Amino acid sequence: MKVSIIGGGGRVGSNTAYALQCYGVVSEIAIVDVNEELAGGEALDLLHGASIAGDQRIYSCGIGDVGDSDVVCIAAGARRKPEETRLDLINRNVSIFRGILDELKAGGLRSNAILFVVSNPVDILTRMAVEHLGWESSRVIGLGTVLDTARFRSLIAEAKGYPATQVKALILGEHGDSMLPVWSSATMGGVSLGNLLTTHEQNQLFERAKTSGAEVLRGKGGAGYAVGLSIAEVIHSIALDRRQVLPVSTKLGGQYGLRDVCLSLPTVVGRDGAVDYVTPELWPKEVGALSASARALNETWGKVV
Repeated sequence: MKVSIIGGGGRVGSNTAYALQCYGVVSEIAIVDVNEELAGGEALDLLHGASIAGDQRIYSCGIGDVGDSDVVCIAAGARRKPEETRLDLINRNVSIFRGILDELKAGGLRSNAILFVVSNPVDILTRMAVEHLGWESSRVIGLGTVLDTARFRSLIAEAKGYPATQVKALILGEHGDSMLPVWSSATMGGVSLGNLLTTHEQNQLFERAKTSGAEVLRGKGGAGYAVGLSIAEVIHSIALDRRQVLPVSTKLGGQYGLRDVCLSLPTVVGRDGAVDYVTPELWPKEVGALSASARALNETWGKVV
């Protein structure tokens, strides 16, 4: 399987490529970046480890050379400047993203390719990709709250001394301020976390997970390792047709009464993209929070240029 990473020279893109190399699942990794020299350097650095990590083909190329990709991962985008509002950043990234989509359309992607959106605001850009390309919505996936969910589980485990891989808890909705924790189905080793954590602990842990991205940003300038692993998790579910249930962002078609908006629900991810949904019975307050998240995203969508 060939995976092309647009924005592969940046922190997120390069960490994604490294995670993919270490796991050795995909056979070909193409690094694409507007800074061609940087893309070449990243590809060469990864290639130097090929005799240790695996036998993938790893190289840099232009966006016109990704047409034969099985998965195109878009991790390109601008960071917010000090004088910018959040909406300013959204509109700047929308402009960059639309240009990338136009180049992909011109280059002609294979008919069964999956477009995987990582750039932020991921829910807005995922919706834009679906509408701009005119593809089946199942073939356009956003990273959504996969990273938020990973953070949430890991922080619960750290706080309570649990093994992180046995903590099963979801964050759904927007990858942003209106995200919501799903405590109704959260477990550790099959035991309800509602029985293991007080309400105060639950609120504290969710707030820590929600603000962890900003915490990493202050400490080291931006997320890298965990987001690279999160992206690789989704790509591996596609590559191996694992049909893993992941909280990716997709365009909804009536789940929980929501349509057209792109946000994260438990989604079955396989070789054909978002192939199905799992819709657990949520608590009424969780359904309400999910609807509020959809309204917030629709309000932002109405403001993008």
